[in-house]
Amino acid sequence: MAERPAAPTAPEIVLETDTGSTVMSPGQDYHVGRDPLSDVVLDDTRVSWHHAVLRCAHDHWTLADEHSTNGTYADGVRIEQWEVRPGSEVRFGNPTDGPRALLAGAPAPAPGRPSSVSLPEHTGTFRRPTSVHPLSARTVRIGRAPDNDLVVPDLLVSRRHAELRGLPDGGHEIADLGSHNGTYLNGRPVDRAPVRTGDVIGIGHSAFCLAGDELQEYVDTGEVSLDVQDLTVTVDGGRKVLLDHVSFPVGEKCLLAVVGPSGAGKSTLLNALTGQRPADRGTVLYDGRDLYRDYAELRRRIALVPQDDILHPQLTVRAALTYAAELRFPQDTAREERRARVAEVIRELGLEQRAGQPVHSLSGGQRKRVNVALELLTKPSLLFLDEPTSGLDPGMDRSVMNMLRGLADDGRTVIVVTHSVLSLGVCDRLLVLAPGGTVAYYGPPGDALAFFGYEQWPEAFEAFDRDTGRDWAREYRESPFHRHYVAEAGTQPHHPGPAPVGHAPPPPPRGWGAQLATLVRRYTAVLSADRTFLVIMVALPFVMGAMARALAGSALTRDTAMNALLILCVGAVLTGAANAVRELVKERGVYQRERAIGLPRSAYLMSKVVVLGTVTVAQAVVLTLVALLGVDLNAPGGKGVLLPPLAEITLTVALLAFTAMMLGLLVSALVRKEEVTMPLLVLVAIVQVVFCGALLPLDGVPGLQQLSWLVPSRWALGALAGTVGLARTVPGRLTADPLFRHATGVWLLDLAMLLVLSALYGLAVARLLRRHEPAVMR
Repeated sequence: MAERPAAPTAPEIVLETDTGSTVMSPGQDYHVGRDPLSDVVLDDTRVSWHHAVLRCAHDHWTLADEHSTNGTYADGVRIEQWEVRPGSEVRFGNPTDGPRALLAGAPAPAPGRPSSVSLPEHTGTFRRPTSVHPLSARTVRIGRAPDNDLVVPDLLVSRRHAELRGLPDGGHEIADLGSHNGTYLNGRPVDRAPVRTGDVIGIGHSAFCLAGDELQEYVDTGEVSLDVQDLTVTVDGGRKVLLDHVSFPVGEKCLLAVVGPSGAGKSTLLNALTGQRPADRGTVLYDGRDLYRDYAELRRRIALVPQDDILHPQLTVRAALTYAAELRFPQDTAREERRARVAEVIRELGLEQRAGQPVHSLSGGQRKRVNVALELLTKPSLLFLDEPTSGLDPGMDRSVMNMLRGLADDGRTVIVVTHSVLSLGVCDRLLVLAPGGTVAYYGPPGDALAFFGYEQWPEAFEAFDRDTGRDWAREYRESPFHRHYVAEAGTQPHHPGPAPVGHAPPPPPRGWGAQLATLVRRYTAVLSADRTFLVIMVALPFVMGAMARALAGSALTRDTAMNALLILCVGAVLTGAANAVRELVKERGVYQRERAIGLPRSAYLMSKVVVLGTVTVAQAVVLTLVALLGVDLNAPGGKGVLLPPLAEITLTVALLAFTAMMLGLLVSALVRKEEVTMPLLVLVAIVQVVFCGALLPLDGVPGLQQLSWLVPSRWALGALAGTVGLARTVPGRLTADPLFRHATGVWLLDLAMLLVLSALYGLAVARLLRRHEPAVMR
């Protein structure tokens, strides 16, 4: 058995430059250069892109020049490799006035405080604490409010978020106080759990480690790395490979572009990196933490801007962002706090002049900025974008890419999947995927074409399609680019083996009722801003009611009763179904993104039911009153089954319209494109007419009778006929149907079946919505 290598015994050192200091721990190489991804960045033209590297050699440190153009100098002497001595001065690029660095020993940790936590991967890349809090009380309350023992100024943190409680045996436990976004222990959501020394408590963007009588705090400021290791995704039982052992590191404040021909796996990679569809094998390390294992906690630090807009175009920019803030921030966040964050994001994205405009009136580039602004509300550290420049002209393309460059420079890691190659020069790194989901290139964008041996990108993409037998991945693995930018550049230890299976979805956010209220208000605002919908909503019941009134005349007689009731049924079906048939498919992108951040499916669906149901019932009442108010209904004895005849008819029409609305939602959940909803609406109306029992005898007809039980108008017409005693007014085979009888049990059965069908349609819609959710949420 081979002996295990001994751990480095060299001390930590501090490299001090004019721009700050870097604590260097054994076990990691530290690169110095002009490359923004270097550990120590020196912005001086005399410094090479990759100038020098500091390495730990067991019990000491060495500084090695990386064949720089202008050299590295220690104590005034040019060196190639030099053993570090604390107190020495190092200059890069010039021995007298080049950028200077001083090397000193790192300060020792305070007595009783460990130099690292027992689970360092839970706090990032083995970083030092942002701050240390003494545990002077037996109970430490943590939250956003100023009166907490430990104040965390983070809008993802509730005002009273959690308590760290001392136990009689000297131990501690963490207890969540009903927070909106949850409390996590070593990456797992907990309500109450014991905490041991070295365990890590996750709250918002902060991680807290218990160390003796102190609590170390590590704040995720956004400057995080991402290590992708051997990601593999297969479908069809493993027969088809979508991603094939994809590995690459992404440094802090890096802008990475992902390009490749169609079918190369770009979207699959995006889903794997965001955790929405975890890879079958491999690991994604978020600043040293396993993203899949800790997804419940880390998901709020990851933002995804999909290709399609995730906004309601009828809302203004400020209103869209305000509603999003209500859904994503804790319920106890003050309105002023939300408004301040929305205003801050609007300023950051340069949208001040557009804040009061409806989203649909913006240009393509401005809409993309609003989509990005929505995701930046929660201050994510990782920002992913899918085809952000799709459909934009070259000027807008460059504007969007420059915006992303600025976001990365401000302290985020940005990864953009794109087909455009116009502005790759603003990116720090470029990942090229070849057909089959393999890495054909990873490195600086400027070196990619030369690596492939072409002068233009179209030639390279043609080669991917033409040279199907060429092993692009092997060529890259054997190149110096792979050694320098992948093999030697990773900042985290390799995590071999399969990705964990059965990833638990993030816990649903608390405050279901508050989220429902926000969704209802937002949806009401969206519908109110849609003038076309308003006109149809107001006009349709009057038009259909007027038609029924014309047929009914002054009284329901043998000649008019059946036609008048049939028009009432058709009007109710058209009114209800037309209200809902487009409402899910047209905002599918909005739902997918909001579901990914934890929006409950039931709250989303219930908001549709509440708003559309209210509108639909009001329309049904108007429809019935316009059609029958003042008309002699000719009910038996002038009475309905249980209520006055007009009240019973109004109730029946309202229930039918509501059921038709639920059927419209079902159609909207079934279809993939909004364009097909109108033909299906016509088909729904025809089916209601044919199977309601007004045109064909259905009772006792095998097949047709059973099929008609699934048609809402069948039961509604039965209830209407029972109320007015249609069999007495219009005798015949059709009206002899048992469901048309003027009897309490039959009338209640008719109404009950409308409620049952509504519930069945609702369950089917909820099931269909699940198909469009991220895999981790199903």
